[in-house]
Amino acid sequence: MPQPNDLSRSLVALDQNSTIIAVVELSHSSWLVGGVVPGIERQPRKKLEPSPERLLALLHRWRDEAVRTGRTITRIALAFEAGRDGFWLARWLAARGVEAHVIHASSLAVSREHRRAKTDRLDTELLKRGFLGWLRGERGHCSMARVPTIAEEDAKRPNRERDCLVGERTRIVNRIKSTLARLGIRTFKPTLRKAAERLATVHTPEGMPLPPNTLAELQRDIARLGLVVSQIREIEDARRKRLEEAPETGPHAMVGLLARIVGVGAETADMLVQEVLSRPMRDRRAVARYAGLTGSPDESGARRREQGLARAGNARVRRGMIQLAWRFLMFQKESALALWYRARTADSRSGTRKTMIVALARKLIIALWRFVTTGEPLEGVVLRPAT
Repeated sequence: MPQPNDLSRSLVALDQNSTIIAVVELSHSSWLVGGVVPGIERQPRKKLEPSPERLLALLHRWRDEAVRTGRTITRIALAFEAGRDGFWLARWLAARGVEAHVIHASSLAVSREHRRAKTDRLDTELLKRGFLGWLRGERGHCSMARVPTIAEEDAKRPNRERDCLVGERTRIVNRIKSTLARLGIRTFKPTLRKAAERLATVHTPEGMPLPPNTLAELQRDIARLGLVVSQIREIEDARRKRLEEAPETGPHAMVGLLARIVGVGAETADMLVQEVLSRPMRDRRAVARYAGLTGSPDESGARRREQGLARAGNARVRRGMIQLAWRFLMFQKESALALWYRARTADSRSGTRKTMIVALARKLIIALWRFVTTGEPLEGVVLRPAT
């Protein structure tokens, strides 16, 4: 079975005499475009206002200059670093006949000097060198990010919005509790349904009602908390409706399959599928690396040490998998992975448990990937009945 391309090198042969190669250093105020044009000795560089139309016109102008020198241009390859602008520019250029690529920013080697010079011009030259090596099919120059469709990007928004809202809910609750704690009140629960009504009856330990300004502040916080909670519920209801309307289509089938595992909820299953499991991964190492659960060794001569997690992958998946690994030990005590973990943490030291929980999370994400893609069962794992 052929493996998906890991985008660490180009699989298309490069004919530099018929290819215009361009890189773009994107910023909020301007775009700096550098290129290699066949038939032109100089390597042109042009600063533009942030406009895709101006960029496309520049590429066509370079193509016309190459044609006037007697070259036949059959390919225009352009690359830029992944960043705030996302992938819209790559999709826009691809729809207009330009081969657009998005470079992983962390895959480019940079100078380790303490005070290295950094300008847009130097960054453009660095991008150009890495992109040329990638186009030649050589590994180690840079890696490309897979350009998702608009539908794939949009499918991630509900889960990410809910994640932000849950954090906001926690911040509001903590702020209400800290405000009341300064007055000696520790028994009030702001998450209750009738918290706003009970607030008027709260008294300090001295028997005094809440001061007027503090009461007004708490009322506004509780109103804000109610809005956040209602928005979280709205997102969850919309997700449940989508899964019920098309349970067997695409990622929805993966979500339903993961949700059958005891200890894995619908929210966790949806996050894992949308963020990592529905992506075309090359092998298990790529899955663990994308989840940010691989180590970062530091070896030089006789020195051997581990610097901890690389944290170069998806931070949302990494946090979710660490939490799921702890929960997995509670709900799947007789599974092969739980037995493996307990056998290696028999010394009961907290440092060992924290280290091995990362290893368990790495093994678990690989097992879940195999479960939803190939149907390979998880040994000893208890499943809910299929609905």
